[in-house]
Amino acid sequence: MRILQVTPTYEPAYRFGGPIRSVAGLCRALARRGHEVQVHTTSSDGALDLDVPVGTPVMRDGVRVIYHRCGVLRRLYHAPGLARALCSEKDRWDVVHTHSVFLWPTLYAAHWARRNRVPYVVSPRGMLELELIRGKSRWLKTAWIGLFERRNLMSASAVHVTSQHEAEELGRFGWDLKRLWIVPNGIDPMTPPDIGTLGRFKAERSLTRPYVLYLGRIHPKKGIDRLMGAMALVPGAELVIAGNDEEGYRAKLERHVDQLGISARVRWVGAVEGEEKACWLGGAAVVALFSASENFGNSVLEAMAAGRPVAVTPGVGLASDIERSGCGLVLDGGPRALAAGLEGLLRDPQLAEGYGRLGARLASDIFSWDAVASQMERLYGGLIGARA
Repeated sequence: MRILQVTPTYEPAYRFGGPIRSVAGLCRALARRGHEVQVHTTSSDGALDLDVPVGTPVMRDGVRVIYHRCGVLRRLYHAPGLARALCSEKDRWDVVHTHSVFLWPTLYAAHWARRNRVPYVVSPRGMLELELIRGKSRWLKTAWIGLFERRNLMSASAVHVTSQHEAEELGRFGWDLKRLWIVPNGIDPMTPPDIGTLGRFKAERSLTRPYVLYLGRIHPKKGIDRLMGAMALVPGAELVIAGNDEEGYRAKLERHVDQLGISARVRWVGAVEGEEKACWLGGAAVVALFSASENFGNSVLEAMAAGRPVAVTPGVGLASDIERSGCGLVLDGGPRALAAGLEGLLRDPQLAEGYGRLGARLASDIFSWDAVASQMERLYGGLIGARA
């Protein structure tokens, strides 16, 4: 198959969180399975631009990636070169897959696909949740949905979501979608650090107490404040927060930990990658994500692949898989209930390690990128067949 992926940002713009890794992982897996995969994206990396060639193909792990410079409407990722490139590629692609909503590249790609009668798939990537829309830029997003996004989704050959939770959130809009397809995100195999490496890592950072790890963007939707409230009731452990602060939310959280009296037990380590990330994961007593609403939870899947026990709230997309497989805890309630769950794992390392082993098995069996790409292949193939 000849598959075109359109996404506002692509690796190595990792500051934008899990969707960057998910889209790139899917593209690599599809290319490994013999498909022609091309990505149209922008060179945006926050306020700056990636150090990449612009307007010419770059091969990344078997995937042809074309970066385009954003124009004056940078916040919408408006990239005139992307439009010109698509217009020059008429009749080239069997299927188009767009990732995200509320942004110009995916809006234009859906319009281009309809005009050229190419089947297209839309992945909202967790951006279509009513509570999130009501919480930020409500009127602008509501207007955008009415003007553009509703038509894009209802006209799409299929809408892809990553979990049952995301499907239910999308269902609250009441749209008559042609096809809704649930395919999870995947994970690359992870090699845990050896005992010596992990020991040196802990010694260099004076890690003498067990720690609970939060891994991800520092953002209000992630429930970090709930996790901090729980940690105030777990006196024997530290909280490590690993992630970049995109919207200045860290300052508010720092005031929160001051009020809770736990500043001395909270470490802010910034965004982590590679071996450093593997070590923070490998040394964690538990990895926690207490989001009120999370379409999937990539950091949780990373923790499972690393063999670490996880604790999540019911609003995390992976919660049903964790509960069904018994590879971690799904916790609900206020700070005391959340703290009791964390405390139970901290006090029983044998139980925690058992959860970790089950999680690693689940990540390998169900969430490998090859398995995920196989499911997406079936979706694409069905759409192409229906077109013929």
